[in-house]
Amino acid sequence: MLSSLWLLALTLVLLIVASALFSSAETALTAVSDARMRQLANQGNRRAKVVEKLRADREGLIGSILIGNNAVNVLGSALATSFAIALFGEGGLVWATIGMTVLLVVFAEVLPKTYAFKYADSYALRIAPILQVVVRALSPLSVGINLLTTQIIRPNPDSNENHEEELRGLIELQGRDDNAYEREHIAMLSSILDLSHISVEAVMTHRAAVSIINADDQPEDILRYVLNSPHTRHPVFSGKSDNIVGVLHVRDLLRAVGKAETVMILPEAVQNIASDAYFIPETTSLFDQLQAFRSRREHFAVVVDEYGDFRGIVTLEDILEEIVGDIDDEHDIGLAGLSAQADGSWLG
Repeated sequence: MLSSLWLLALTLVLLIVASALFSSAETALTAVSDARMRQLANQGNRRAKVVEKLRADREGLIGSILIGNNAVNVLGSALATSFAIALFGEGGLVWATIGMTVLLVVFAEVLPKTYAFKYADSYALRIAPILQVVVRALSPLSVGINLLTTQIIRPNPDSNENHEEELRGLIELQGRDDNAYEREHIAMLSSILDLSHISVEAVMTHRAAVSIINADDQPEDILRYVLNSPHTRHPVFSGKSDNIVGVLHVRDLLRAVGKAETVMILPEAVQNIASDAYFIPETTSLFDQLQAFRSRREHFAVVVDEYGDFRGIVTLEDILEEIVGDIDDEHDIGLAGLSAQADGSWLG
């Protein structure tokens, strides 16, 4: 009789330990850092790869943990009741209820979950192999329960539409200290998210402020104009200013001048020296245009409206400035007390 009570008590202790294991595993694998696990996995850490695999199937993971945790808790409560009744008779039911409540709350919930939350990354790595075996063993039952729950509770169609808002919230949380350094980081990261919502029209240089070249001008006039300009690329028009026929790069012009005997006698017309213009609609988002610049290996585009009329130009620098702020170089001219407007004018 005494030996059976000791065996029952030992079994009860093991069940509480198992319950603590399930509770701590749930907390650790929920709070673990995805970025940290990804870095370790890239370095060849097998346990980190197991953690990523478990987190990839969150429904199966949580389902298996809940099944195992509830099973050991119910079994532990039943054994504790039998143990208490054997010691105290019918009054043992009350003692079993009070004792198991205290033991499960303190030793199977609060303590293990607190520890797992504080040391989520390291604990997740230690517990991952054991939990992988448990998940595999309970997967048939977990799949069956998940199928049943999906029939009762329909999936939320809007569950994947708030990722951007969630990311914005995380960015804001990083800058709660309210210092200039953090504010710069928040502004930069938020600007990256805004690229998909801002069109090139908002950042382009308006046609009134664009240095354009008339292909019919005299070669020496064109050369003088280009040399006095702070820009390296100039749209070239022929006839009307809306008729953009190419983009002249200073390097190409100087190379052509170097081949000519005099400036007056260029080996080919300026229109032929200029490269083909890259036209884009003014409604193009900055994110799409940034990707297009990267794929085409371009830095300069001519912006047109829905009718094909010349509206302005946009460069890779314009898009980068939308992310990191103004980038001044040695050729930028600052006018004290004046600010540039979107239509090319200046406001004092």
